[in-house]
Amino acid sequence: MELLGFLSVATNLQGMQGNLPPEAQEKLETLQDLQETAQNVAEQKQQTETALTDAETALEALEGVDDDSVMYREVGELLIETDYDEAAENLEEKQESLEVRVEQLTKQETRVQERFESLQEELQEMLSGAGGPGGPQGPGGAGA
Repeated sequence: MELLGFLSVATNLQGMQGNLPPEAQEKLETLQDLQETAQNVAEQKQQTETALTDAETALEALEGVDDDSVMYREVGELLIETDYDEAAENLEEKQESLEVRVEQLTKQETRVQERFESLQEELQEMLSGAGGPGGPQGPGGAGA
């Protein structure tokens, strides 16, 4: 997720925040919230991808194990004996679930990014228009 654009806008605007119109301040706060959301989604996605990789690795390792081998699965801090079929089924279900979760997080990441970019454009347009001759310091404005 590309947050560099946000960071530069946010850094430039945070010092000016007291001078921004209320609507611009609100958009900036929303951008900051979106940045936090994007970071949370990225962390969740990374953790889920790591868990998916672990499940895939375990499934690959299971392929090289004899069907009648004694196996154990971790339940909390305990190791519980399990059979090959149950272990394979549990790992496959976990893999499928994690794949769906990664897909959901990817879509969420895209939606947040699109919303961020749209809001950033609105804020930039608002600010580029606010400093012109008809802005707050222009004719009839605060300096008149």
